[in-house]
Amino acid sequence: MANLGPNDEVIDDAASTSSSTSSEYCIVSNPNTPRRSSVNSDQIAADMSELLAGLTDPSTEDWEFDQQSDSASDGRSTPILDEDGRVLSQSESEEEMGNQSGDANVASDDSYLKAISRSEPNINQSVIGQSATEASIGHAHSMTNVQPVAKSDQEFTVFDGVTYLGAAAVNAPRSEAEIIRNMTILNDHNTMAMPIKLMIPSTVEGDVRLVDRNSESEIGSFKIPRILFCTRGAIESAERNCFAFTSSHGDNAESTMFQCHVFRCDLSDAVGKILFCFKQLFSKFTRKLSNSVLTSSTDKYIDNLFTFEVTLEIKEEDSKGGFSSCPVDNGAFKLRCDLVKSLTVTLVQTSNRELRAERCFGMLVSPGRNIKNSDMHLIEMTSMGYDHSFRSYSVNGQWDPAIDHFEVLNDETPKDMRVFMTIAVDLVFVGIREPVRFTMEARARIFPKNERFWYFSKKQAKESFFMHLKPAKLSEEDSQHITEQQFELESLMSATARERKKSLTLAFSKTNAYIDGIKTPTNEDEESDDESPMVSGSGHVTKDITDEELVKDWDETLKKWNANLATRPKLVPALCKRGIPEALRGAVWQLLAGCQHSEELVEAYRILIAKDSPVQDIILRDMHRTFPAHDYFKDVGGVGQDVLYKLNKAYSVYDAEVGYCQGLSFLVAALLLHMPEEQAFAVLVKIMFDYQLRNFYKDGFHDLQLRFYQLERLLQHQVPDLYSHMLDMQLEAHMYASQWFLSLFTAKFPLYLVYRIIDLFLCNGINTIFNVAIALLKDSRRELLALDFEGVLKFFRVTLPKKYRAETAANHLLDIANRTKIQSRKLQKYEQEYLAIQAAQMKQEDPVDMFKRENKRLIETNMRLEQENDGLAHELVTSKVTLRSDLDSAEDSVEDLSKRLEITTRAKLEADEVVKRLSVENSHLKEKYRTEVCTVEDKLKKSNEIIDQYKDICNKMSDRNEKATSMLKGDLETCKDIIGRCADCSKALKKAAENGPAPKPPIDQSVASKDKKIRELELELARTKLALVQVECRSQEMSHELTATQTELQTIKNSWWNKKISPFR
Repeated sequence: MANLGPNDEVIDDAASTSSSTSSEYCIVSNPNTPRRSSVNSDQIAADMSELLAGLTDPSTEDWEFDQQSDSASDGRSTPILDEDGRVLSQSESEEEMGNQSGDANVASDDSYLKAISRSEPNINQSVIGQSATEASIGHAHSMTNVQPVAKSDQEFTVFDGVTYLGAAAVNAPRSEAEIIRNMTILNDHNTMAMPIKLMIPSTVEGDVRLVDRNSESEIGSFKIPRILFCTRGAIESAERNCFAFTSSHGDNAESTMFQCHVFRCDLSDAVGKILFCFKQLFSKFTRKLSNSVLTSSTDKYIDNLFTFEVTLEIKEEDSKGGFSSCPVDNGAFKLRCDLVKSLTVTLVQTSNRELRAERCFGMLVSPGRNIKNSDMHLIEMTSMGYDHSFRSYSVNGQWDPAIDHFEVLNDETPKDMRVFMTIAVDLVFVGIREPVRFTMEARARIFPKNERFWYFSKKQAKESFFMHLKPAKLSEEDSQHITEQQFELESLMSATARERKKSLTLAFSKTNAYIDGIKTPTNEDEESDDESPMVSGSGHVTKDITDEELVKDWDETLKKWNANLATRPKLVPALCKRGIPEALRGAVWQLLAGCQHSEELVEAYRILIAKDSPVQDIILRDMHRTFPAHDYFKDVGGVGQDVLYKLNKAYSVYDAEVGYCQGLSFLVAALLLHMPEEQAFAVLVKIMFDYQLRNFYKDGFHDLQLRFYQLERLLQHQVPDLYSHMLDMQLEAHMYASQWFLSLFTAKFPLYLVYRIIDLFLCNGINTIFNVAIALLKDSRRELLALDFEGVLKFFRVTLPKKYRAETAANHLLDIANRTKIQSRKLQKYEQEYLAIQAAQMKQEDPVDMFKRENKRLIETNMRLEQENDGLAHELVTSKVTLRSDLDSAEDSVEDLSKRLEITTRAKLEADEVVKRLSVENSHLKEKYRTEVCTVEDKLKKSNEIIDQYKDICNKMSDRNEKATSMLKGDLETCKDIIGRCADCSKALKKAAENGPAPKPPIDQSVASKDKKIRELELELARTKLALVQVECRSQEMSHELTATQTELQTIKNSWWNKKISPFR
């Protein structure tokens, strides 16, 4: 393997085969670092400088992500609220996560197995090539052709049994759920799959390269600082051979995009080896980054370093025409809506030679934090200048929140919510060529205009600034006129940004279980045998496999258990006695506690973290005392202490009767080292309620006193000489066993022993405390018998925890505890004895003392109930106001709906009248049409009869005329023949022709009357035809009118009025 030393780890085949599910390694880096085609030491140094500069530059700080929202920041400056109700930027929410010792974090989510590794000693670093690698590792037959090769003067570990499935754009690059979802999609639809060689560099200066397996051409490369997150598919799913990592692309916050790249290996165990290579890279990157940060954090220009103390005071317009100071509660200004504000920014120089402020260039205000300069809004300045002592420079300004720009700062904020506001002043200093902008961020809570504040705090917001100057380069012309030395601004950084920069380290996903990367290296103080007590959180718990058979047994048992969660397998108690592998511990603890499906508690936790607790100040004060020896919790304000604070505060609100006890914080810390905070809260609730641990903390610790009595009686029965020795010294159980019961042995003992005790406790219940306590006393019997009172107390405080730093000593103690038999019947007997003793003491006790004690208890109970009552009263008032507002809105809606109903009803009545009228008209039209049709039919019938008669007459007349004409023609011919045969007749005829026509004979009157009648009949026939045509036209018009009326009626029936009215019918 390339660059593996004697102490480096190699993934074991057995571990990889049984390795889990969502093992993940993640690293936070700045995506704004531009990509380069080639890498050298100068470029790496430049990248580091840009990375560090991005941490304090407001324009590049927004690339970080808020895990609660699980979405990418778009760079907009909007107020963001964290789980505690505090307004934070997205960069703050993750910038200090995972302040570990450089190891990448490996986590387990729903699955129960994780990547397990073991040490392979004496690996030859000079071995190059596939055969040498196989010989040195000893199990390379299961590896997907892993071979270190040299390319471009860099060493790589090459995996050529890899298929590239594709990439997808993601919004939350460190969201495991989104990455697994994309992995599933690309694995199911792998039409664009490409066989590649994955080349992972051995140094952080190298690039992760993707090389086409066929053409040997490079298809992509990724710089180590731009790889944000790495995870694998679930071992029981179709994606067990898949892994994915997310990378950033872009040169600034606006153009930054994130991609998820998905790969599939030919063998599932190769996935663990690839992730192990990434882990080594991330560890090296952490050390390099830490060294770079430490180097950059030193003051390069100590002679030109100037420090300033800047304070901010906000006042509001009052009823007397002046301004009164706004109170400050929990670091947030309490402001009222619609009131003009007066801001006073005071600047005091605290070091180096005096820089005199000449004037203020402007005062600016904007809602939110990490505001760009272009988004700040100039307000009116009322005064500026030095005070009478010339020590401080003050700038006063006024702003009206009613302006649209400040709408966020003028809207009432919900309970337990805060908003951020940014105030800036541009000052011109003598000797500095350009104005210097001092920017402060403050939290505020907005109340109604008529709100009255009964308690008052004038604590001002303060911030320290560190300003570096460098000599200005003057032109020849300027140097002749300017005699004083001129400076240019090198940098200006607030104390908050400086502290954030110093604490830069790897940031781990909140969804993981904080396991592999959270390690505390062995400390010389831990191994020392001096008289100082062991610090809590000491000890190193490795994930190395020491008992492969135990891992296999747990693997088989967990498969059965996951198949039937309602029934605990019979082998679980025996396996818990042998121990739970560290990689499986978080998942097994959840199964033992019965909260593997605790959606209700998880949802309750997300609500509780936004609420205030009456003991939150006490909780915050105790945070640095919990596991200070552990890297995850040792940094003040770090992610470990922040998560620990939130979980303790949430439980104090969830269980108001118990609230908070310092010993509880150590148990919470142990849970947080194995699971996310939501699951840790669920397990804590189960331990406190189902395992009855909360009884130790309530009712004046009466149950705890009972346990002490039972422990003493057990000690008397099982180790009588030690009991007599303690009785002679008057050493009672509460003097040495209080932390054992209250913290479940987590406060002082090494972590290895702590975890093993919790294993047994979750499996066997509360009697485990007695088993371990008796085992501790048995194992230390000789030492205790030889000590006096002071020596015994010191032994319990100092020597006893250090005695079990070695795993062999701890295992020996646990063997004694497992062999110790404690019968429940005997504990019940001791309980009855204790209750009888308490009753006898109460009878003998002075009634006055008893009543005083009872009165004190009642007063404490009353105070607690009053606090709860105040909270409930506040919620009641808020609920009433909300309900009143909702009721007013409902009444307005009812009134509006009533008006609309009235209008609709009126329209319905009008529409009904129109329909009724149209129905009547339609009936009349139908009747009229029927009458007209009947009349026309009668007339038509009569006309047809007349026409038929006329036709008959005409036919008869035509026949008679034809007969008469034919007879006349025959008679005429006969006459012509007769006249032609007579000569005289012929002459007479000619003579008549010559004399002209003969006079007409008289007309026959009967024929004339018939002709007249014929003409009359013809005239009447014409009139009848005309009337018939008119009747047909009228009939056609009435048909058209009927059709139009029917169409109009149908249109009315189909109209929207009819549709609206039909439901009321």
